[in-house]
Amino acid sequence: MDSWSPASATAAGDDRAALNKGVPAPLCWLNGEIMPMARACIPVSDHGLLYGDGVFEGVRFYRGRAFRLSGHLRRLRDSAAAIGLMLPLEQGVLETAVADLIAAFGAPEGYLRLVVTRGVGALGLDPASCKRGNVFIIAAQMALVDEAERRRGIRAIIAATRRLPVDGLDPRIKSLNYLNHILARMEASHAGAQEAILLNGRGHVCEGSADNVFIVREGALLTPPVSDGALDGVTRGVVMALAARAGIACREATLTPYDLYTADECFLTGTGAELIPVRDIDGRAPRQCPGVVYRELQARFQALIQRETAA
Repeated sequence: MDSWSPASATAAGDDRAALNKGVPAPLCWLNGEIMPMARACIPVSDHGLLYGDGVFEGVRFYRGRAFRLSGHLRRLRDSAAAIGLMLPLEQGVLETAVADLIAAFGAPEGYLRLVVTRGVGALGLDPASCKRGNVFIIAAQMALVDEAERRRGIRAIIAATRRLPVDGLDPRIKSLNYLNHILARMEASHAGAQEAILLNGRGHVCEGSADNVFIVREGALLTPPVSDGALDGVTRGVVMALAARAGIACREATLTPYDLYTADECFLTGTGAELIPVRDIDGRAPRQCPGVVYRELQARFQALIQRETAA
C-alpha cells in the first residue's frame, strides 16, 4: 500500500542520505515524453482531474531498479479493469517507461507514482466521450521518517472518518479519488500524530490512510482482511510471505480498536513506508516498540530488497 507522499526530502538512514546527496527535481514521463514534473500538464477536461476517474500505483526503486514492479502493474491492470478503463499502453511499454524514467531521474532510490486517467471528455459523469486515457509516471524522492523516528515508532490515531464500505467501492481498486483517506490523514495531523487508522462501518479496523496495519498478539501476526476494507497491499503480501518463511504464524483476522490498544506490537506496511513501528495509538502504547517480530521482518524485508535489486 502507498504511504508518505513523494517530496524533495532526505531519505531514511545515513546510507540512503549519502546515496541521495544532490536530490534531483521530480521528473515526469507523460504519454511517452520525459520532462520536469513542473512542466507536465494534462487538459483540465480530463475526467481524472474533474472526477477522480482513474487509477494509480506507487512503486519504490532501489539501486536504480523498481521493486516488485510486476505486482504493481498487475494491480494497476486489475484496478483499471474493475472500473471499465482500458489501459492505453501494454505492460511492456510501461516497464520500459519506468526503466527510462528511473535512468533519467539519476538518484539510485526513490518513488514512482503511476497514474492512468479516464482521459479528456465532456462535462458530466458519463465517460463515453473519453476516448483515450492519459498516462503519466512521476519519479521523486520520499518524505520518509528518519531512522531515529523509525527506531522509536510513530504515533497514530483511530480516525473518526470511516472507510468507504466494501459494497460501495471495492478496496482492491486503487482509485484516484483518495478523499476518504485524505480526511483521515488531516485528522492525524490535527492531533499531532503521523498516521490515522480507519475503521469500517461495523467498527472493524481496515487500514491506515496510506498503509496496511499489522499487530502481534502472543507471537502471531494478524492483519485485517480485504473483506473488512483493507487494501491488498503489495508490501502487505511480501511481509506475510516473509513471516511464513520465518516460521511466524500469520493470518488475516477481523480486528477492533481494542485489539490495537492491547497488542504486543503494531506496525504499518506500505510501498513508501516499507515497515514502520507504531509506538502510540490514541495514547495507548503497544507492549513492545519496535518489537521482536517487527525487527525480524524488517531485517528480512531489507535483505529481500538487497537480493531483488542487486545488479
